[in-house]
Amino acid sequence: MNEWSLIPLFWGALIFLLINAFACLWRGLAGPTLPDRILAANVIGTKTMVVLVLLGLAREQGIWLDVALVYGLLSFTVTLVAGRLLETGRLKGAWRQ
Repeated sequence: MNEWSLIPLFWGALIFLLINAFACLWRGLAGPTLPDRILAANVIGTKTMVVLVLLGLAREQGIWLDVALVYGLLSFTVTLVAGRLLETGRLKGAWRQ
């Protein structure tokens, strides 16, 4: 199997993930509780990271992998901060008075 036969598979997976991301966006907007909305935002971030990786593979450009890595780290950090804020109601820890 040559490399050109995988290109339609990458684009198909990319379109499928984008459609699923919009479904998660709807859940984030219509979510009944705040944890549902945070989870939907985290899932959207993960799907966006996978879309960036697939885009880099389909276009054979490695820069997209670096962008996906940075985006994934930022998405994870934002999820942690939002979870902390939701759980405690503040962002300061015991180490910071």
